[in-house]
Amino acid sequence: MLPAPMPQPSFPVERFPDQCYYIGMKISDDSLEFLTELLETPSPSGFEIDAQRIWADELRKYTEDVQCDTYGNTWAVFPADAEDAPTLMIEAHADEIGFMIRHITKDGFLYVERVGGTDTAIARGRRVRFLGSQGEVMGVTGNTAIHLREPGEKEPKIWEIYVDVGASSDKEVAELGLRIGHVGVYCDGPMLMNESKLVCRALDNRLSGFVLAEIARKLCKLKKPLAWNVALVNAVQEEVGCIGAGMITHRLRPDAAICIDVTHATDSPGLDKGKFGDIKLGGGPAVIHGTANHPNLVARLEIVADKNKIPLQHEAAGRRTGTDTDSIYTSRNGVASALVSVPLRYMHSPVETAALADVEATIKLLLELVKSLKPEDSFGHKL
Repeated sequence: MLPAPMPQPSFPVERFPDQCYYIGMKISDDSLEFLTELLETPSPSGFEIDAQRIWADELRKYTEDVQCDTYGNTWAVFPADAEDAPTLMIEAHADEIGFMIRHITKDGFLYVERVGGTDTAIARGRRVRFLGSQGEVMGVTGNTAIHLREPGEKEPKIWEIYVDVGASSDKEVAELGLRIGHVGVYCDGPMLMNESKLVCRALDNRLSGFVLAEIARKLCKLKKPLAWNVALVNAVQEEVGCIGAGMITHRLRPDAAICIDVTHATDSPGLDKGKFGDIKLGGGPAVIHGTANHPNLVARLEIVADKNKIPLQHEAAGRRTGTDTDSIYTSRNGVASALVSVPLRYMHSPVETAALADVEATIKLLLELVKSLKPEDSFGHKL
């Protein structure tokens, strides 16, 4: 049986304060409400549809052309003035990391498998929400008290992580609506730190889905017709191999593509910048150079950023980017692509942290890129 549609959370969720600012610019109440709902809604890889419906409802405020495919890739199209105009795809991924029930003991404990890159080093002693056939089921990952652990005990293996849902038998677990294969995520909801830093699980990459929605909001207000069609895409299953991006790029056949994701901010203690690069929270979005990232499209992003005084950081990717860009640029005969990343601290944890200023700068960069496009633009190489 498939999980039931998600009910409202049955536990306290820390929401944003009434006043919240980007770069000198108040976020609208509607945007805050949408962002909060999007962050609160679980969306583990392969089970994204509840969050996708929320995202689609938001995008329908700005365009009638909102669609979904077999596996839940969802997109919204803003047409250009000319019928034969080229298409720019701006893509983010909708899924998040989580857990899947692998085994249920006779005593009612759940052993789990990773969904995506879940970090076992921080997995113990956490609250978890499972998406059962009768709705949400709350549980906690077991944690042996420090008094009872052996000195120097290492981080657990995934098969050592278990979840307590308050049941005393496998029959009670079944009565809660849980079985092998049901998925769950951490409970941690959004929190604002120092009026400028957003903290939540799943900012990777629900934050970029929010960026897409804000771009849509602003595209509706443009007075000048679009020179290119713009397809805003929220793709599925990035965390398990960048699957959805390949599907949707094959379908839409874009002439150019921008992937929006998060990247590691390296300005917290203990990170070697010589090894990981120098990316600062609040320093603006990062543009990546190499392999998947077409130099002509990257150059246009740099020009747009410079012209509009948008802060831009730089990263190197000599091989794969580890994002949907890797699946996008190889589609069909190749798609001129670029990756724009929002800096993020503590990735794949319940306390992922981003700067609202970077979110605003990313929205502005991509909106100005769209405005810069001309019908005759082409980003492919020519001899």
